[in-house]
Parts: sequence; C-alpha cells; structure tokens
Amino acid sequence: MLIGFSGLIMKKQLLKDFTPQLFISLKTYDKEKFVHDLMAGLIVGIVALPLALAFGIASGVTPEQGIITAIIAGFIISFLGGSRVQIGGPTGAFIVIVYGVVQTHGVKGLLIATIISGVILVLLGVFKLGKIIKFIPYPIIVGFTSGIAVTIFTTQIADLFGLSFGGEKVPGDFIGKWVMYFKHFDTINWWNTLVSIASILIIVFTPRVVRKIPGSLVSIIVITVIVYLLKTYMGIDAIDTIGDRFRINAALPEAEIPSIGMATITDLLPVAITIAMLGAIESLLSATVADGVIGGEKHNSNTELIAQGVANIVTPLFGGIPATGAIARTMTNINNGGRTPVAGIIHAIVLLLILLLLMPLAQYIPMACLAGVLVIVAYNMSEWRTFKGLLKGQKSDVSVLLITFFLTVIFDLTIAIEVGLLLAVVLFMKRINEVTHVSVIKNELDLTDESEYTQDEEILKLPEGVEVYEIDGPFFFGIANKFEESMRIIGDKSKIRIIRMRNVPFIDSTGLHNLEDLCLKSKNDKIRVILSGVRPKVHAMIETSRIPGMIGEANICNNINIALARAKEVLQEIKES
Repeated sequence: MLIGFSGLIMKKQLLKDFTPQLFISLKTYDKEKFVHDLMAGLIVGIVALPLALAFGIASGVTPEQGIITAIIAGFIISFLGGSRVQIGGPTGAFIVIVYGVVQTHGVKGLLIATIISGVILVLLGVFKLGKIIKFIPYPIIVGFTSGIAVTIFTTQIADLFGLSFGGEKVPGDFIGKWVMYFKHFDTINWWNTLVSIASILIIVFTPRVVRKIPGSLVSIIVITVIVYLLKTYMGIDAIDTIGDRFRINAALPEAEIPSIGMATITDLLPVAITIAMLGAIESLLSATVADGVIGGEKHNSNTELIAQGVANIVTPLFGGIPATGAIARTMTNINNGGRTPVAGIIHAIVLLLILLLLMPLAQYIPMACLAGVLVIVAYNMSEWRTFKGLLKGQKSDVSVLLITFFLTVIFDLTIAIEVGLLLAVVLFMKRINEVTHVSVIKNELDLTDESEYTQDEEILKLPEGVEVYEIDGPFFFGIANKFEESMRIIGDKSKIRIIRMRNVPFIDSTGLHNLEDLCLKSKNDKIRVILSGVRPKVHAMIETSRIPGMIGEANICNNINIALARAKEVLQEIKES
C-alpha cells in the first residue's frame, strides 16, 4: 500500500517536472489570447521564411531543408517545450558546424549526428541537467558566438561580391578562404555587389520607417522584384538567384530512418556533443532572455531540453538540420503579442503553407540578397560591444574569451568549446587555490574576531609539543600540493597536530586522501592528530574514510577550546606512559 502511494507521488512529481508549457497554458486559454497568438504566429512565420532559406543554403544543404527544419522543429519545440514564447528552428550558430559536417561526412552524416545530439539533449533534460548549462562561463559563450559571427560573414563574401573562382574549390578553413578571396577579387560582379549593399541598407533602415514588418522580409521582396524586372526586361543575367543553383521541391518529404552503426556513432559523437551543447546553450539563453521580457512564470529548462532533443531526433528523419531556440524570432513573437506556445505552432503552420503553396517563388530570390541577410545576422550575433567590454576585465577572462574566439574562427567550434571549457576549469581551480590558505601556528593562537564559539581569552598559548594547522577555504585536489608543502614546515618536536577546519566548507576525495596520508604519517611518527571545528558535511565525508579509526572519534572536536583541552589530556597520557 505504502509502495503504491509513494509510486503515485513520484508519478505526479514527474508529470509536474516535465509538463509542456502548452498544456499548462491551455488551462486558462481564451479567445483574446488566441487573437494575439494568431497575429504573432503569422508575423513570426513570415520573418522565419528568409532566415530558414538563408540558413539552409549557408549550411551547405538545400533551401527547403531549412524550411522543413523550421516547420517540424518549430512545431515540436512549441508543442513540448518548457517556455511559453520560445520559437524554434535553424539558427546562424549552427551554420559553421553544419557546413563542416556536410563537407566531411556528407548530408547523411549530418542527419545521424543531429539525431545523436537529440538523444543527448533528451538525456540532459531527463536527468535535470538544464541548470548546469547556465554555469558555462560567459566569456566562453561570447567568444564562440563572436567567432561564429566572423565565420558566417566570411562564408558570405563570395555571394556578397559575386566572386568567380574558375572551378577552384574554396578551402574550408578561415585563412584559406580569405587567401582565395583576395586571389580572385578581380572577378568581382558589380551587379551582385549593388544587390547585396541595397539589401543590407533596406534591412538596416526599415525599422526606422516600419517597426512591425521585418527588414529582412522587406529586403527580399523589394530586391527580388527589382532583380526579376532587370532579368526579364533588361536582359541582365549576371545576378545569381536561388533557382540558378537549386531545384526547389515544394513538398514535405517522406520520413526515412538512416542506418546507424556503432562505427558511425563513434565517428560522429564529438560533433553530436558539440551540436547538443550549442543547442542547449542557445535555447536556454533565449528562454532566459524571454523570461526577463514577459515576466511571470519562468521557463522549465529541463522540459525545454527534452523538447529540443525530440525536435532534433524527429527533424532529420525528414531531411532537416539541427534546430534550437532562436532568440530573434522569439523576441519577434513577444513584441507582436505572442504569450503561449500556440503562437509557435501557428508559425510552423504558416511556414508549411508557404512551402506547399508559395515555395516556387523562392527560386527568384537573389543569392546576394540572402548574403546580405546573413551579414546582418552575423553582425547581430557578433556582440562586439560585449566583446569589447570583456576585454577590459580580468586577464583570465580575457584569455578564455580570446582563445575561444580564435579557435572558433581558425579551427572549429568543437575544439573551441573543449579547450575553452578546459581553460575555464583550470582558471577556476587556480582562483579557488588562491583563496584557500594553509598556515601553521606553533606558539600562540589569536582568536580575535572569531565566531566559532564564545571565548573569554583572545590569545591562547599552545602547550609545548602542540602545533595547529589552519585550513581556510575548500579542501580539494587543487590545494593538495599547498597542504603537503605546509606539512614539511612542521618541526620534528611536535607531539600533537591540531588541524583546524572551521573554514573548510567542503572536502573532496583527493583532499580526504591527503588528510588520510597525514594521519597515517603522523601515526607512524608517533604524533597524535586532532581535528577541530569540523562542519557537518565535512564530518560526514570523514566518517566514510579510515580517519576516525586512525585518530579515534574522541579526537574529532567541535571547536578549538575542546581540541586544546583534548590535546592537554593526550599530552598527560603520553607523559604517564
């Protein structure tokens, strides 16, 4: 009976922890909310169109694959997500890594890597690791975000200026690309250049005239019409369009499950982890920013990760690419009145209708216009003001920022994230190590300004043969060397070592092992060890070790007064023996 009751409680708690925001929102849903969601969904769907096309092409796949990703992933993320207003789909952050995977492993490799990343995201959510993602240092996030922005800009140079490479393959690396660009810059197509400049100017100045209509949409419509007229009535064929490079398929493809073997998983796992990490970071950052704007109930990060994971498992089955929460589209949704996941679902339906009914018109969109759209995306991603501000910070943060940035630009995102996280961990340990002090006291103990206990005397004289260690800060593997160095300072004449641990908030396994070694060495040297001021959590860890058996439970004391009293007792025992 009791087991059944506890099982029911656990089931209810599980449902509470992972309930999609859509189901919660529908409990109080009404006509007024639907009207707001409908308008927001329509606008976001239109805004998402040019971005989905551009992200698909820039990622090395087809334009409709970008649209398919926005439809399927956008629907799933809104349907199952933990945010009220999050809009999901392909984003600029993935362009670099997706393009690299396509070049190395092909489209099939990309689809498999995306599915694996989806599984990782689901596991992160199920095991409630959503909050851990938020602990990634800010300089790392800014470093690789700015690096991605520079890389996206670099990939668009050829379309911006209409460069021709005479059949030469453009290198995949950053430096190689720029060498190729400078080598062939004399092939610049001025019509392409004018189109791209005009596109950028329209995107920049549209918000000053009309705020509700996105500049990217206005740019694509205006520029496409102008280019169509130039091609049709003036015979100008120098401007490449989507239709010149891609065959548009205006239909949802049938689902196809790719064959996945262990060798393939092993090969693609590092890439999949990078996609998962990037997706998790971007989606949770987007959801957090959205929470700050709309106020009220915060998003559920674990439910959001599960939704992102499911989206990245399902979308590749239809040929889609990685997806995550898109902050620009999410903010567009909020600014246009969207307050529930219904807006995100409507945005997906709008894109589906566009794919089925209007997609053939996409063939007339100039490539230079899409390049202009992506240049603006890259500029907004660059966060150059934040980047500049961080350069004025601590040297350690600056080093993490710059290393992550340059590794992202020159090598790839996988290496940048791995090295950036490793460097951040090392610097964190260095900082902790710097704030943890180990001191040795031989004659007098100053108790001024201490709150461990109430004392009558401020200065305590230590009995002859008694020495005190003072450990101030976390006792973990990072300070093991510092502790061992302090041990060497201790004279051979001491009979009792009091280790004062009142300021030790935690101890890890290495610290515990180090303490065991001290107790064992002291026992062999016939020196007694007494622990003083041990906190409950630290005491619990010590109880799992051999230390209580080596020194005796009586020698684990609550404060320094008791420890000194015990030291005098032990000295008397030694004298009598």
